[in-house]
Amino acid sequence: MREQVTEARRIVVKVGSSSLTTAAGGLDAERVDALVDALAKSPAEVVLVSSGAIAAGLAPLGLSRRPRDLSTQQAAASVGQGLLMRAYNDAFARHGRVVGQVLLTVDDVTRRVHYRNAYRTLRRLLDLRAVPIVNENDTVATQEIRFGDNDRLAALVASLVHADLLVLLSDVDGLYTGDPAKPGSMPVTDVRSPDDLSGIDVKRPGKAGVGTGGMVTKVEAARIATTSGIPVVLTSAPNAGRVLAGEPVGTLFHRLRERPQARLFWLAHATSPRGRLHLDPGAVQAVIQRHASLLPAGITAVDGRFAAGDPVDLVDVGGVPVARGLVNYDATELPPLLGRSTGELAAALGPAYEREVVHRDDLVLL
Repeated sequence: MREQVTEARRIVVKVGSSSLTTAAGGLDAERVDALVDALAKSPAEVVLVSSGAIAAGLAPLGLSRRPRDLSTQQAAASVGQGLLMRAYNDAFARHGRVVGQVLLTVDDVTRRVHYRNAYRTLRRLLDLRAVPIVNENDTVATQEIRFGDNDRLAALVASLVHADLLVLLSDVDGLYTGDPAKPGSMPVTDVRSPDDLSGIDVKRPGKAGVGTGGMVTKVEAARIATTSGIPVVLTSAPNAGRVLAGEPVGTLFHRLRERPQARLFWLAHATSPRGRLHLDPGAVQAVIQRHASLLPAGITAVDGRFAAGDPVDLVDVGGVPVARGLVNYDATELPPLLGRSTGELAAALGPAYEREVVHRDDLVLL
């Protein structure tokens, strides 16, 4: 038995579209019921991150396959999201459970204020013993909707709600050393470090990943979660009950470290940099080795458009990001300050300029 599973008090479960729908499109009621039956038996608090809205909307709209254009995808998501929630509502009601829909956009997990609001909503639903059903808000997404986005979303949600375990349910029963359909491919039962993935081509085309994602998005989601101190189990949807019972099925990604500060995890994984600050070698050393704040004197160039408070990447002389932080200046303010000490700037421009460009409390190493 896996103690990481049996001792978990709060679990985030992610299920993909192919595990919920028929080959022709539309929801498969038996698959939905089987998943819900497994989740409802768990004594832990459960947050379900569910794909399937677009796939559920295909058949009702007379679409034979997943559309490629964004507007039709959004139309399918609009129809399918209601059908998906109705199916979950009816299935959980058989167990006396109430569900709550939470639709998130990229901004909800990248902008700090939205991030806190999302946490409060999810936390309150759990306090009220409801089951939050989380999905990307595909209907109003402004970027191309890609299968696999919900893998990363699930990892971020797991960190957001301080989960003890993340379960990724796919259409394969775990990670393999090669294509599971070919002879010689062996299952990988445990991943304890990135070294255990060496030689495994997670980018290969395969059954997992009905869209553009696949196994690579699941391994990346596992990396995000395990670096947040959250173990991950990857297996197929029919194994959901066995996983939650603690049976050693699928692939267990062991957590890589203790849970970091939520704020620094958010900064590293849930933000997109709005610009780049190029550092000289001395500044790189100060930031990495001494965990010092970044001062104007150590910056050689500025890229991007950003405002004070936005996340920016700190890059070395080769352009490689070494850290990410919240900047204290607008992009237009910084160029005249570069290479100058804070004392010099305070004397020339006033005491308001005697401050760090990025304070060490607002900085995380990458």
